[in-house]
Amino acid sequence: MSPEKRPQPQPSRNSASRSRPANRGPKHRLGRNLMALALLLGLLGIGWKALAYFGFVPEGGDGGRIIALHPEVRQKSDQLVAQAAKKGIEVVITSDFRGVEEQDELYRQGREKPGNIVTNARGGQSYHNFGLAIDFALRDESDRIVWDMELDRSGNGRSDWREVVELAKDLGFEWGGDWSNFPDYPHLQITFGYTLRQLQNGKYPAGSAVERKQPEPNSSD
Repeated sequence: MSPEKRPQPQPSRNSASRSRPANRGPKHRLGRNLMALALLLGLLGIGWKALAYFGFVPEGGDGGRIIALHPEVRQKSDQLVAQAAKKGIEVVITSDFRGVEEQDELYRQGREKPGNIVTNARGGQSYHNFGLAIDFALRDESDRIVWDMELDRSGNGRSDWREVVELAKDLGFEWGGDWSNFPDYPHLQITFGYTLRQLQNGKYPAGSAVERKQPEPNSSD
C-alpha cells in the first residue's frame, strides 16, 4: 500500500493579512524623508569641508593679498644664516617673497626670454608668491655669489651646500632638492601644512603679511 498522502496545511487569508506590515501613514513617511534629508545634508557638509581642506573651494579666506615674507619664515631664514656662519659658511638669501608679476617674468626666462629655465611655476603657483619660501646661494672665497654644491669653504670635507640643507631641515624647512619631478636646489619653504590651492583661495597661515583692503569712506551729501 502506498503511504497515505496527507493534505498540506494552507495559510489562511486572515493569517496572511496579519503578517503584512501595517500601513503607517503619511507621518511615518514624512519622518523617514526628514531623516534621509538630514543625512544627505550631513554628507554634503563633510564633503564641502574635505574639498575646502584640499583647497578646491574657498573656506573663510582671509582676503587681501600677501605682500611680504611670513614673519616666522623670515625668522627661520635669519637663524639659518647665523647657524651656517658659525660653521664658516656664508649663506646669501637671493630671493624670498616674490609677487605674481615677478613670478610670471621669471617663468618666461628660458621660454620667451634668454636664459635657462629656472621654474615651472607661473604667477600664483609658487610658495614664494605667498611669502612662505626663500632661495639661497653661497659666497665663495672670492666674495662671489655661487650655486656650487661641491664648495667646501668650511674645510671639513663636507659639501657646504648639504650642510646648509641639513640646518634648514632642522629649522623646519622643506628642501626643493628633494623633489623628484623638478628638483629646485636653492629652494627652501615652510608651508605650515597649507596647499597651494588653499593659498590661491585666500586661506593663509596665521601671521601672514596680508594687504587689507581699506574701507571706502562714506560719502556725505
